[in-house]
Amino acid sequence: MNIKNNITALVQNLPPGCHLIAVSKTHPIANIREAYEAGQRRFGENKVQELVPKYEALPKDIEWHMIGHLQSNKVKPILPFITLIHSVDSVKLLEEIERQAAKINRTIRCLLQVHIAEEETKFGFSEPELFSLFDNPAFGRFDRVQIEGLMGMATLTGDSQQISKEFSGLKLTFDKLNAAILPANVRMNHLSMGMSNDYSLAVAAGSTMIRIGSAIFGERGYSL
Repeated sequence: MNIKNNITALVQNLPPGCHLIAVSKTHPIANIREAYEAGQRRFGENKVQELVPKYEALPKDIEWHMIGHLQSNKVKPILPFITLIHSVDSVKLLEEIERQAAKINRTIRCLLQVHIAEEETKFGFSEPELFSLFDNPAFGRFDRVQIEGLMGMATLTGDSQQISKEFSGLKLTFDKLNAAILPANVRMNHLSMGMSNDYSLAVAAGSTMIRIGSAIFGERGYSL
């Protein structure tokens, strides 16, 4: 597994404005360092207990992205250093991010996760819930949260037509919001969709961030 070559091949095939997030979950620090030395600076983790020690052990110019389901009681440890939280899937989580961010005087950049898959196990808002959230004047109280866009996970299936339909649907929601009058703390800058098995479909649908693990690092290893 040549991590450097894998990163180079991925980056060369991405359109302008589409960023590669190297998903380093379950992979050792040595592999992350190898990717870093190949020029990669954006890394994604899905568990707080794995993210924090990696942040502490690795260079501080790395942009860390939280991409997994985030429980409210796990928010506090990552807020001092996190670059972007992709997986904000509830008002309760927004409220906790706001509360903890205020304590450290930091504004936290977030994406709202939208439920686009058929599986019930996936988390996220529906399109009507997003519009209702932004239309509510109370949303303005989140002055320590900056919404930067949306994230979605497609159904785990071999049906490329279904996956493309789900990604296209999320892009349509993204475009609708971009055309709407949004609160001051909301911007539609990023659309995070696509993983190792479906990123080409996501890029074709308009993704601006792809979350790639196994296509860079190989199959999952063991946690720290």
